[in-house]
Amino acid sequence: MAEPDRENRRLWDAWSDEHQALWNAGTAEGGLPPVYSPLPDSMADWQADHLPARAEMSVVELGCGGGQGTVGLARDGVERAVGVDFSIEQLRHATRLRNLYDVDAEFVTGDVTDLPLPDDTFDLAYSGFVYFMVEDIDAALSEAYRILRDGGLLTFDVPHPYHELFDPETLTLERSYHDTGPRRDKHDPVLHDDIVVFDRTVGDLHTALVEASFTVKEVYEAPDSSDPEDYDDQPSTSPELMSRVPRTLGFWAVAA
Repeated sequence: MAEPDRENRRLWDAWSDEHQALWNAGTAEGGLPPVYSPLPDSMADWQADHLPARAEMSVVELGCGGGQGTVGLARDGVERAVGVDFSIEQLRHATRLRNLYDVDAEFVTGDVTDLPLPDDTFDLAYSGFVYFMVEDIDAALSEAYRILRDGGLLTFDVPHPYHELFDPETLTLERSYHDTGPRRDKHDPVLHDDIVVFDRTVGDLHTALVEASFTVKEVYEAPDSSDPEDYDDQPSTSPELMSRVPRTLGFWAVAA
């Protein structure tokens, strides 16, 4: 594991309780904390032709954090849901969440650049806002390719590299698009230290996928509303900036 990755693991272990408290802040008394299913649906026709039915699908979440996505997958009825994360403290929360929902989800301690998982195991791999914190993106994508079955799908998203160039308050351009880091960034309003991030360009990420032997099926940018009021319920971001520049960049890529 590279030194920036070790530093980020230390910070996530330290932040975990605060981060999960923020995530669960809206939970009703006596209710279950929120989870979600990361199964993509924007290419539903393609999925129907190329991936198993949901009840037969094996899915891994790479960088699962507190397990909300992995537990959501298990709740939604996939055959196998596995979450991998390098933070022991995050996985402690993930295990608790799994037990609260009483679902069959697996959690594994590991780094996305060196996954403790066998070859050709999964139909779909998902990673949400993780790869921008990984120094060796080539190793991470190669590992995702290795654990996917032939024809399996990798879907991931990162902070949009163009969005990251702007000051969210003044909306002024602060850095060059060609300056890819590493740099320190405040990832969450409750976190008191800065993680190490890498601002790769859209072209760099596309090239890295191709060099890892993936076939890129879709590149997407989200959200796409020009009305700042549509983002008033997202306090950790600037509604005005989100209305001008996409917050998220994502990829669909096939292991073939």
